[in-house]
Amino acid sequence: MTASQDHDSRLVHLVDELCQLSRETEWVEFKKNFHPPQTIGEYISALANAACLKYKPKAYLFYGIEDGTHEVVGTSFDPYTEKGKGNQDLLPWITAGLIPNPGFEVSIVRHPRGRVVVFEIEPARGRPVRFYGESFVRVGSSKTNLKRHPVKEGAIWSRGSDWSAEICEDATIDDLDPEAVAKAREQFAITHPSQADEVADWNDITFLNKARVLKQGKVTRTALLLLGRAESPTLLSPAVAKISWILKDADNRELDYEHFGPPFLLAGDRLQNRIRNLNVRAMPSGTLFPVEFTQYDFWVIREALHNCIAHQDYQLRGRIIVVEFPDRVILTNVGDFLPGDIETVIRQDAPQSFYRNNFLADAMVQLNLIDTQGGGIKRMFETQRKRSFPLPDYDLTKPGSVIVKLDGRILDERYTRLLLERIDLDLEQVILLDRVQKGLPIEKNERRSLRNAGLIEGRHPNLMVADVVAKATGKIGEYVLESGFDNLYYRDLILKLVREHGPVSRKDIDETLLTKLPDRLNRQQKRTKIRNLIQRLRISGSIANQGTRKQPEWIFLKALDD
Repeated sequence: MTASQDHDSRLVHLVDELCQLSRETEWVEFKKNFHPPQTIGEYISALANAACLKYKPKAYLFYGIEDGTHEVVGTSFDPYTEKGKGNQDLLPWITAGLIPNPGFEVSIVRHPRGRVVVFEIEPARGRPVRFYGESFVRVGSSKTNLKRHPVKEGAIWSRGSDWSAEICEDATIDDLDPEAVAKAREQFAITHPSQADEVADWNDITFLNKARVLKQGKVTRTALLLLGRAESPTLLSPAVAKISWILKDADNRELDYEHFGPPFLLAGDRLQNRIRNLNVRAMPSGTLFPVEFTQYDFWVIREALHNCIAHQDYQLRGRIIVVEFPDRVILTNVGDFLPGDIETVIRQDAPQSFYRNNFLADAMVQLNLIDTQGGGIKRMFETQRKRSFPLPDYDLTKPGSVIVKLDGRILDERYTRLLLERIDLDLEQVILLDRVQKGLPIEKNERRSLRNAGLIEGRHPNLMVADVVAKATGKIGEYVLESGFDNLYYRDLILKLVREHGPVSRKDIDETLLTKLPDRLNRQQKRTKIRNLIQRLRISGSIANQGTRKQPEWIFLKALDD
């Protein structure tokens, strides 16, 4: 038997063997015929990740086999002639989108009962396989986004080697920055007060072993990141160890920049020296004197930066980027947010069960850079809440990156005054109020809860934080500008205008009402509200149009109570 015949025989036997499975498993997928190119790539990602989770040496995607019965029915699909997006050849296009590429082999099997296409897929190894930015996994017989299953994602990461723990064979203790090592001793003593008196007696290697930065005296990638001299990034190549601070104006024009390399232990100080921190004012209830706040709590900025350092996927060769605008700071690191979502992190308030860079994260805990109990993110939210400032915004929508925005301004005076006045509010309520002030949606049951507590006003989707302070201090005029009048008031204005000056155009009505509608509505929302008011009056028979649809001329017919 020739090698080719032996290969064909193996594949026929493989098809027959896997068709005996009682149902599709998480590492085998049967399809009758060709799928769109995007779907094939997603299946390869899902199957590679599932094979890792199930400890399988390979995963399989078959075309030409009936999904439900596992009967071989044959397929006309030819992976060597089909095209991917942009008219690229299918297989190179799929390969280019797989990061990391687990490796897969495609064969055409001449099975006795029909032609079968087989994708033999290697399992993910230590990191999820993404396809053009998104990771997938099989759950039962269904393909789903891996982000929805953070435990599974964590398991994939935990089954690989930890990049940050690897020893740099070419590095020595002399490649570490003496200033950073001295700072590390100070921080270690804070974290371990019972050993503070002993730290001064340890030599550098003993100390760094105890701080879990070295491995038995050998320099790790973690040691170079946190404590390395300025030239140490060459020892980490091709990985990138760089933090870029960029100053921009309100029109997004770049004004200044600086790049920070190791030692990252000192990066927080360097960034703090760069970021401006002006004062802003708010007027609490019951006083004529404003309260001053700094734009930023530097602990919050440092915590956000240190999280970027701990969770950066250095193998993707990206930089940590900090962009400072006049009213906000935005921090971005490369790598998916492994816990899945912010709500889960805050609700659980517990250490993560896994880290991308476990060795690095542990060393940062030892050196007082990130929270020992894993509650740093929740503490960031609590700190902003105590300052009566907008909460951090985590944008996790861009695959392969985490973007954190810290506002340096008061977005809504009502929100700030309410937090100054109501220190009894729990964090969950404050998070929802923060979403309301930012115009973000909240669930129906959440709206009901806030409304019952007297914390929001307005009708969905035009909600606003309730200004209970305005009512208590007599600032009714300001309050009305925001909350508006009853709809009956606006309909009466329209009727009076039409009765006394009719026929009137839509432009006449707009000019009368636009300045009287609440300031929380934008111009388009105000015009929509006016249109609805007019239609209500038309349907009730109070007014009628004697012009055209495009150029209406409204005339009075009867009063509302006729």
